[in-house]
Amino acid sequence: MTENVENAIFEILKSIQAKLADYDQRFERLEDLIRKQRRDVAGILVIGKSTAGKFAEDLAALEKRVEAIEASQH
Repeated sequence: MTENVENAIFEILKSIQAKLADYDQRFERLEDLIRKQRRDVAGILVIGKSTAGKFAEDLAALEKRVEAIEASQH
């Protein structure tokens, strides 16, 4: 009887160990995905800041041109 219990406990422990290994692999994949998404978001932020900076420069240049036109009309 004790041998059957020991075998059952051993099989349960092996099953738990296999499930833990599966969870560990899933967590590693999630960590990799999160790292990739962070890099992607950082790249998008850089592009967005660059675009906003270019827009601000273009707008400032346009404002100067409008001011110059308005000054020449007075």
